[in-house]
Order: sequence, then structure tokens, then C-alpha cells
Amino acid sequence: MKKKSITRDQLELYLKELFALDALEDLCPNGLQIEGTNRIEKVAFAVSATADSIGQAIAWGADTLIVHHGIFWKFHGARPITGAFARRVRPLIQKEMNLFGIHLPLDGHILLGNARSIADKLEMKEIIPFGEYKKTPTGVKGILQKKLSAKKLQQQLEKILDHQILMATPNPEAMISSIGIITGGARSGWQEAAMQKLDAYITGEMSEHDWYESQEGGIHMFAGGHNATERFGIQNLMAKVNHEFKLNSIFIPSNNPA
Repeated sequence: MKKKSITRDQLELYLKELFALDALEDLCPNGLQIEGTNRIEKVAFAVSATADSIGQAIAWGADTLIVHHGIFWKFHGARPITGAFARRVRPLIQKEMNLFGIHLPLDGHILLGNARSIADKLEMKEIIPFGEYKKTPTGVKGILQKKLSAKKLQQQLEKILDHQILMATPNPEAMISSIGIITGGARSGWQEAAMQKLDAYITGEMSEHDWYESQEGGIHMFAGGHNATERFGIQNLMAKVNHEFKLNSIFIPSNNPA
């Protein structure tokens, strides 16, 4: 099948409508972050816009890069385009490559999101939104079709994520049914899981104090790596964009273990 092309405005509008970007608040600008060429034919996808993923996208001949983690964040504030930051920005502008970033809306999307993907791979049921950032859902919660011990759930997550799973548990043999999931760096989400009386909480990262406090709070907490828990949503989006526009596309993985 012959691959097609679309305009930058078409893709920007499609992503805005798919994720309701204009109605959501985030830690970063969602949607188009760097404007490049108007005609889009080859789109690369990656978890993060890094010097490596940008370089690989350029080498492949992409005119557009769509990522979960873009390059502009509110907590950075205004800053000069120098050093490592310049090594990300400069090639995008020189090559007239479009950069799109979809952050929290991709985490919590009820069909395409990172959290939903893990819930589906665990074959959970009764899946509904969970967690919130300024009225934006950031994850999902649901019920396992068959209860698992904390130890068995840890083993299953290691297979799904292909990553070591840190587990903080009051009892590794205790049975788990209800789970809340917010991927990435949502370390404190276990507190919401505890408030909602869920059995377990899955995320990407775990701090030292959360390891103690989640156990003491009666929650089984699992951390499977920021990058590892957030690979699925961007690949779901790639499949969605491919189905809609039949563009030439590629996923660029990262070996980031964090």
C-alpha cells in the first residue's frame, strides 16, 4: 500500500481532538512544541525527545517526531538554548523537523494510555480513570480477573515490562485483587490507592520513604521503571496515527533503565 502524506496542521488538529489538549492542564505544553516542515510523510515515535532519539529520527529521514516526554517543561522556566539543551533543539530546527509532545493526556487516556495498556496486559476488568492532575486523569484502576499474590504479581509485571520490579509489600504472599496504576514518576500515587482502599499500586519509580510508608499504609507498591512503564502509550498512538493516515512510521526504543 502506498504511504500517504498529510499537513502539519492536519496532524496537530487530530492530536488536539484525540486527547482534548485544549481543555487540559499539564506540566508542559502538549501538542506541537517545535514547528517544522508543513508536509508530513515520515513520523518517528519515542518515549522521550533526547539527543539520541532525535538523532535516530533524523538518520531515518523523519520529518516529524512524536514523543511522550517533550523538551519544554514549566519547572525549567525560561532558559538559554545552550549545552545539552541545545544539542536537542538545534538538530530539530536545522532539519525543519516537527516535534509533538503528549504528556499526561497519554498517561491517562482510557483507551490508548500507558496505564490502560498495563491494565490490559494484566487482563484487568472494570477499568476506570484513577488519579488526577488539575482535573486530568493520570491513570486507571480496576480488578484482576483472578487474584494474584504480591509475589506472583511482581513476577508477572517483570515479564510484561521486561524490567526489574521493585516491590514494597507488607506480605509477599497476600492476595491482590484491586489495583491502581499511574505510570512514570507518580511515586506518591500509592496514597490515593490507600484512600480508595485498593490492594496495590503500580507506577514507574519509588522513593526511599515511599518504600516504607506504602507498606505501613497497607498497600502493595510496585515500581517498574519510568521508561519501561511508559513505552506502551506512544506505540498505541503510533498504531492509531498509522491507521488514520497510513504514514511511514518507526518506533525508536530507549535502553534507559530508570
